[in-house]
Amino acid sequence: MAGSAFRLDERVSHMEGQVNELSLRLSNVEGAIRHLEEQMDLRFETVDGRIDALDAKMSRQFERLDGKVDRQFIWLVGIQITTLVAIVAALISRG
Repeated sequence: MAGSAFRLDERVSHMEGQVNELSLRLSNVEGAIRHLEEQMDLRFETVDGRIDALDAKMSRQFERLDGKVDRQFIWLVGIQITTLVAIVAALISRG
């Protein structure tokens, strides 16, 4: 009976060692996950900053393009009106 109690103590000690080892490994995994989350957060912030900068740059370029199209439209209308006035003046002078 004393021998079996000794074996039981050994088995319990072995199981405690296994549980402690698993606990340590789990703590390491938790730490690694926490570290990975921090790295991902930093990278997402960086990407978000780049997206914001790109959005601002594209907005400025669209504003410049819009202004250029407006100027081109004004020139086009001005040329058409000038041409119309010249044609009307030519028709009037012939008549």
